Amino acid sequence: MSKAFALSKADASKNVKAMVKKRKKLLLVDGYNVLRSGSRYVHLRENPDYTDDVLNKSREALINDVIAYMGRDYTEGVIVFDGGANALSVGSDERVGDVRVVFTPAGVSADQRIEKLAHEARERGWEVMVVSSDATVQDTVFGGGVDRMSSNGFSRESELMDEEVRLDEAPKVASKRTVEGRIDPAVVDKLKALRDSL
Repeated sequence: MSKAFALSKADASKNVKAMVKKRKKLLLVDGYNVLRSGSRYVHLRENPDYTDDVLNKSREALINDVIAYMGRDYTEGVIVFDGGANALSVGSDERVGDVRVVFTPAGVSADQRIEKLAHEARERGWEVMVVSSDATVQDTVFGGGVDRMSSNGFSRESELMDEEVRLDEAPKVASKRTVEGRIDPAVVDKLKALRDSL
């Protein structure tokens, strides 16, 4: 009986693992909103170096952060940049690693595209996290069963991840544990004085 129970428990564990692997999760990021509202990206806009494209540096930093944040939890990531007010924008999609970078065409706002992508993903049974501080986007997508995170919340999470990586990679020096290190310094001085007087 216990053998049958052990097998069924192992089978159940395999089924749970298979179900977890099948979960589809989408990280959907309002690109320019995060770059404007996220504390992590402020320094990229300060004192711009006019020989380099500051906007491209900011977008590249955001793309790298999204890739890192996705880790193993998210199946796909999409960053939407608003090209709606740019009459010359034809809209484009580009893939960088597991992240799809979308520039909306003229006349289509990032908000519209985000809402559409979130709705389509939910219709397909995906779990969706939208990163934006735009109240309209948050209210619209939240009503559709989508999770949300503020732009600054994403910035803080990215900074914490960087700090964890930095601490993991920092060389660790073992401290020397001596009796002297555990005794009150005044007592150590008295003991040294006693030793020297002998």
